[in-house]
Amino acid sequence: MTELSEVVITAPDPEWLRDFTRSLVADRLASSVHNFTPVQSTYRWQGEIHDRTEGRASLHTRRALISEIVQRASDLHPYQVPGISARPIHDGNPEYLQWIENATRDPAEAG
Repeated sequence: MTELSEVVITAPDPEWLRDFTRSLVADRLASSVHNFTPVQSTYRWQGEIHDRTEGRASLHTRRALISEIVQRASDLHPYQVPGISARPIHDGNPEYLQWIENATRDPAEAG
């Protein structure tokens, strides 16, 4: 089976995040997206502590597609340093994991 991952992305504008992640599904870079909004974020940026309401999305994809997702987010994201992280999916419902693989494109296919 293909290596799968969950990718988490945050953004200051939940609508932007919804539209961005929808484009990932449309382009078969992600099988599905779960948007969690709003979330309260606290972080250090340029020496100061910030508290902010943000959007947070979790998506499922092939591990081999993560770099393309990160590049697209880096090109389009409103933050200078987009919050994007990924973790492997080690196990789960085999039918669901197969669906993730089927719903995403093979990395060898042109984007």
